[in-house]
Amino acid sequence: MLLVFFWWLRYQIVMTTESIENIARKLAEAVPGGLKSVREDLEGNFRSVLQTSLAKLDLVTREEFEVQEAVLAKTRSKLEALEARLKEIEES
Repeated sequence: MLLVFFWWLRYQIVMTTESIENIARKLAEAVPGGLKSVREDLEGNFRSVLQTSLAKLDLVTREEFEVQEAVLAKTRSKLEALEARLKEIEES
């Protein structure tokens, strides 16, 4: 799954199941020594929270983003052409 955040900054994050697994594992590894006995449970909980949170976000795939970016560019170009044409008509 490819997710795009902050499209106006053109900043993207690729979030795959493997990425979520890595983040959950790193969070579990950061647990203090006295809590290592619950590490596996915590890792599963971290994974679940990450997946649920990402599912709730209003995200689009990179492909969908690029399609909308192209539509916007085409629309902007047409608008600029119409503005120039209107200016010509108003001046004549």
